[in-house]
Amino acid sequence: MAWKSRTRSLQVFDTELSADTVEWCPVSPCHNILVCGTYQLHKGVGVEDATPRRTGRLYLFDFRREESVGPPLTELQRFDTAAILDLKWCHVPVSGKAVLGAAAATGELQLYTLSDSQDGSRSLQTLRSLEVGAERLALSLDWSTGRMDSSDVRVVCSDSAGCVSVLSLAEGALTSLSQWKAHNFEAWISAFSYWNTQLVYSGGDDCKLKGWDLRVGPSCPTFTSKRHSMGVCSIHSNPHREHILATGSYDEQVLLWDGRNMQQPLSESAMGGGVWRLKWHPTHQDLLLAACMHNDFQILHCQQALEASGGACPVVASYILHNSLAYGADWSRLSLEQPAPCSPPPGEPKESLIETRGGGHLRIQYESPTASFDTSLEDDAGRYIPEGIEAPSSTPTAGPALNPDGDAPSLSCLLASCSFYDHMMHVWRWDWTIDEAHKESEQQTSSIKL
Repeated sequence: MAWKSRTRSLQVFDTELSADTVEWCPVSPCHNILVCGTYQLHKGVGVEDATPRRTGRLYLFDFRREESVGPPLTELQRFDTAAILDLKWCHVPVSGKAVLGAAAATGELQLYTLSDSQDGSRSLQTLRSLEVGAERLALSLDWSTGRMDSSDVRVVCSDSAGCVSVLSLAEGALTSLSQWKAHNFEAWISAFSYWNTQLVYSGGDDCKLKGWDLRVGPSCPTFTSKRHSMGVCSIHSNPHREHILATGSYDEQVLLWDGRNMQQPLSESAMGGGVWRLKWHPTHQDLLLAACMHNDFQILHCQQALEASGGACPVVASYILHNSLAYGADWSRLSLEQPAPCSPPPGEPKESLIETRGGGHLRIQYESPTASFDTSLEDDAGRYIPEGIEAPSSTPTAGPALNPDGDAPSLSCLLASCSFYDHMMHVWRWDWTIDEAHKESEQQTSSIKL
């Protein structure tokens, strides 16, 4: 069975400061809420050895797919903060409200609640803040609620001093439970096992991936893996498959693991760029989104790697319209039931420059990125082709042996991503459908054989 994969941009937003993290709200009925965090480094001018200053900004958006006219994204709020290194929503409401965590360059874990405004819109309000340590940057956070368990809400946070902290959020209070030195250099990432939240994983610039059991204390890791050859900067526990863990590194590899055997990964996939963030799909257990720094954003299908003989996970879609380091990426839980309709070509960008990419991809560089950019410039494989240039001949993408989701005939997903130096956030969709023309051809061939 052949599948047709297509990505298309819905809207592009200029964050003004360097964008490094973007998150859709997982709490119903707020799946239309999107946040984006930024990080800007200001170096001292004219003063030798001046301490650099780091500033940030937090954006809140509302996505309305029902609107047929105008861009789907509405900015609800923006406010300046310390530089933001990571954002994560708690997967479950706390005291009836969605809670957002931010890892800040001041070494703080900052919490916000999503509140209803008097005018009917929504806004973020400060809930709590706790410093995890002096003279350090908080680099990442994760919530223990990945499988929607609200009985014990905890946060794990890593920092630039190589430490990992575990905190508890109960009755509106944020309390530090433990902190330990986990890595010799920056601890880029920390994450819970969503299936056993007494297990914590961490990755550092010392090229080590480590596991920790909170029940026995952090004096000694349960394992230390040196399978990655460079700094480990992304970890995500699969919320649908017990024991399955995905890790990514500056070594440009995505590794899939069975947590019961951390000696050897189940799968290794070369991504062509440092893997800064990994996100399992919120409802489809085998889809993995990767932000690959110098090689854009990739969607991997991991079913065969996990259930069969291992091997690399095939890339089933790429989003290549960013022009800088691919840092932040996330799936939305909003349902997009119908494939994207064909739309008339948008107005031409002021200056469209065509750059040939590896693998036959073409990138469109555009001078006015803050405008809504609804791309209809795609070939049948979902690659972007400028008007006036003949699309190269292509065959349908070879999909997995099974449908994207059991018996579902198609899959349509809403995503957001952001890139660093060009300070851009993109909202886009991915449609994965059976290639009807190829299916009909296969049926005709089968009939002839009969």
